[in-house]
Amino acid sequence: MALSHDPLWPRAGAWPAFEDTADAVLLGVPTWRTSLSPTGAHATPAAIREALPRYGTTVLGPPTIDLDETLRIADAGDVPEPDGDTGEARTIERVRELARASDLVIALGGDNSLTYPVALGAETTGLITFDAHFDLRDGVSNGTPVRRLVEDAPAASGLPTARIDPTRIVQIGLADFANSAAYARRAADWGIRVVTLDDVRRRGIADVVAEAVEIAGAGVEPRVHLDIDVDVCDRAVAPGCPASVPGGLAAWELRALTRGVAADPRVRSADIAEVDATADAEDGRTVRLAALCVLELLAGLAAR
Repeated sequence: MALSHDPLWPRAGAWPAFEDTADAVLLGVPTWRTSLSPTGAHATPAAIREALPRYGTTVLGPPTIDLDETLRIADAGDVPEPDGDTGEARTIERVRELARASDLVIALGGDNSLTYPVALGAETTGLITFDAHFDLRDGVSNGTPVRRLVEDAPAASGLPTARIDPTRIVQIGLADFANSAAYARRAADWGIRVVTLDDVRRRGIADVVAEAVEIAGAGVEPRVHLDIDVDVCDRAVAPGCPASVPGGLAAWELRALTRGVAADPRVRSADIAEVDATADAEDGRTVRLAALCVLELLAGLAAR
């Protein structure tokens, strides 16, 4: 169905191709081959781009701002075949190029395995995840990126400083009955800061965001990566996430967390993961939420 046209109501998306510099740059990283559950997540970057024009570019404020007037936003296309050793190396290289030429790289996944090469490419020193799950499993899959960033990074990336100190990792939204005690103990043993779903609601968004950016953004020349796993949300608003559960974050909570974290200048990269566009509800609500997360990231950047 064609969208209406109004010259006084600009639509999001259709940003120019990345050339040399930008304030923010989008990059599709359609990982899916190592997913623990069947997924069509490789179709999601294109679906998010298609959904973006459903929204405008205006943040009401006050003051009211137009993101397209405030930021230089570009689109770097997709990384071809980002899975496997060769695909990860290709992703790391491309993200590194973009991160050195922009203030914020926004990677459109893809399953959660993209977090590993995107964070390495952005030369991340601290990590914040919005996720119902720890992602501390062994092996290589969409359930392993956090563990890999702590244990495997130096050998995989060739970067001697690539390993992330687990005490600079904050995991937000962990849900009961979606994890194992063994992985909870691993997180505790490593010193990862865990903020459960119940903690978020008890403490409030602003308090959680403030703590997260201070922990992940500690140290000299910090570079924080934000992993937005949309399955942290209630299944009613994220049916296109294979592992979303009833009772997760509301859409507004995810959006507020995203904008809050992105407003900190230490955040230099982000990914949007675990949305399967081929399994979404008929109204496309999960993909639309993912598109809004892109806009919330940009709104946070504009607020710096």
